Amino acid sequence: MIDLRSDTVTRPTDAMRAAMASAEVGDDVFGDDPTVLALEAHTSELLGKAAAVFVSSGTQSNLCGLLAHCGRGDEYIVGDHAHTYWYEAGGAAVLGSIQPQPVRMLDDGSLDLEHVAEVVKPDDPHFARSKLLTLENTHDGKVQTVARMHESAAFGRSRGLAMHLDGARLWNAAAALEVEPAELCAPFDSVSVCLSKGLGAPIGSVLVGSTELIQEARKWRKMLGGAMRQVGVLAAAGRHALDHHRERVVDDHANAAALAEGLGSIAGVEIQSVATNMIFAKLPVADDAAFMEATSARGLLMRTYNGGHTRMVTHLDVAAGDIDTIVSTLAEAINV
Repeated sequence: MIDLRSDTVTRPTDAMRAAMASAEVGDDVFGDDPTVLALEAHTSELLGKAAAVFVSSGTQSNLCGLLAHCGRGDEYIVGDHAHTYWYEAGGAAVLGSIQPQPVRMLDDGSLDLEHVAEVVKPDDPHFARSKLLTLENTHDGKVQTVARMHESAAFGRSRGLAMHLDGARLWNAAAALEVEPAELCAPFDSVSVCLSKGLGAPIGSVLVGSTELIQEARKWRKMLGGAMRQVGVLAAAGRHALDHHRERVVDDHANAAALAEGLGSIAGVEIQSVATNMIFAKLPVADDAAFMEATSARGLLMRTYNGGHTRMVTHLDVAAGDIDTIVSTLAEAINV
């Protein structure tokens, strides 16, 4: 079965499973799991920050970051289609009493800084306190450059805002730009990165920042029920992913480009965007449920919605040799 639903669907490689099986463990709540400590130290160094905390998911990582930055009655400014606003169940508002202030996102996934300037609140008791500006890289697979990251951060700081980066797929951005991840992280106070998107780990994200901010985030992780015990078996998977799968994400980018080219040969397919490992397209499909059933029966898992709209994601478990199979399967299912 070829699965294009997300880059979260990857399964641990044999080498990753071996690393997990042989991991040295302790009790992470007591701070003595050596594999977790090593992962946190390695990730903070890789991203150019002082400290890190290992958490279960990207949603929890972003939430711990937002809670560490903001208090009740504060607000974070965020893109109107950003993951932290759309897809994380409103956690900042529900659990932190932090008000989201959405702003327009531009076609490249960056924020409309003129709109940001309009919504930053004055120091006035009528308003929530504007505390944090949150960016995302990549967004829908689209990469923002190092220069754009610095420009946005400088703009936010000039308005008195702290800076958080949702870097769930930062690895893809760094690979596409051929820069070290720390270059993209430099202007931010906190950065969340995922180990289970693209890198192939079965679970886990890491939040990095200053020592003080990460200490605060650890408190929130505990309150959210995210403090784990002998979790070195999972941290070992994350470390293996960083050491062995980070640089190969360029293969996923190449496969996405090849798949988009192949899709262009199918009558009625409209390619909307292709960036890093993601393809957004409109397929000539009237009945989404029937179409997904047809592709699944032919060994291809994918999602369509609203009459053929789809996001296809290439990843560790999609090989270059699978591209022709995917194209022919889609053509057959479309023409049934």
